Amino acid sequence: MSLTLVNFRITGLDDAPDQIHIGDDGLVAENAAPDARIIDCNGAFLSPGWCDLHVHVWHGGTDISVRASQAGRPTGVTAMADAGSAGEASFHGLREYVIDRQSETVRAFLNIGSIGLVACNRVPELIDWRSIDIDKTLAVVEANRDVICGIKVRASGVIVGSWGITPAKIAKRVAEMTKLPLMVHVGEPPPLIDEVFELLTPGDIVTHCFNGKAAGSIRDTDALFKMAQDMAARGILMDIGHGSASFNFETARASMADGLKPFSISTDLHLHSLEDPVRDLATTMSKLYGVGLSFEDCIEAVCAGPRGVLGLSGRGGLAAGTRADFTVFDFAEASLPVLDSQGNSMTLERLFEPRMTVIGNDVQPAARRAS
Repeated sequence: MSLTLVNFRITGLDDAPDQIHIGDDGLVAENAAPDARIIDCNGAFLSPGWCDLHVHVWHGGTDISVRASQAGRPTGVTAMADAGSAGEASFHGLREYVIDRQSETVRAFLNIGSIGLVACNRVPELIDWRSIDIDKTLAVVEANRDVICGIKVRASGVIVGSWGITPAKIAKRVAEMTKLPLMVHVGEPPPLIDEVFELLTPGDIVTHCFNGKAAGSIRDTDALFKMAQDMAARGILMDIGHGSASFNFETARASMADGLKPFSISTDLHLHSLEDPVRDLATTMSKLYGVGLSFEDCIEAVCAGPRGVLGLSGRGGLAAGTRADFTVFDFAEASLPVLDSQGNSMTLERLFEPRMTVIGNDVQPAARRAS
């Protein structure tokens, strides 16, 4: 069925037409079809489809993953990246049962640890050298280049123990060999966060960039914060990765006030963050707005930026022949108490409220997850 979208306000896209035409092939068209179904957006904003760069959706394959639908279209998200739920030993299952079955675009960062997050933190994926099989990891990447968007390593003490910086070094080497970015989880040492930073090159991603963990935060010292600023200026990407333990209001507020903005807003959605403190991407966006990120930067951080990492259209998503992929949302007044990952509270006065998603010629309603 052909569609014509009307009565919207464009944001995050280069063009600003009065109407958007979508053919029965799901591609943006220059002209309306005679029998097109009219979709009235009721004056809401329309942006590229929201992209969550850090979720855990290998449901049934790990003990923390949610279903992809819980992270996806019902909450306004049309694209997502699973951030290391699967290593080489189980990636075939993530692909067959999740990636290939979703209407949303699902990509994955492959965990450098062979077992991934099968029993997250209870059985760490990086205990010692036996946890990594480089040859099999390289083979899985080569067989799945169409859906693997990077390599993932969790570089914090609860996972690596006394092994320290070594797993991150191995992960970086594998990322270099495969010509993929490295997404690195930072948190409690070992290793120290500056040891991790020294490994990274443009295009790599620091997730949990605004965590508030002692000796694991970019605000620990002035020199460390300057290092983070310099990295961002060189093209190393700062990702929120809220989660149940990795986002702090004051770290975010102070860092942005000092000029360090996140590249991407992501949820780190999993079973332990699904209700509180995260809920969904829209609520996470609203938190970033509440601590000082502009409306336009919030949209960029869930649209053009992360969509580019996944190889999807961003600001040019209205070009004829492009697969339609949009989120329609309101930006509403509110009074909603929310928490960060350390239990600190604030009241949000404005909320991103998703109303619908459009993928191809399929339209589905969307809403924030109820508190």
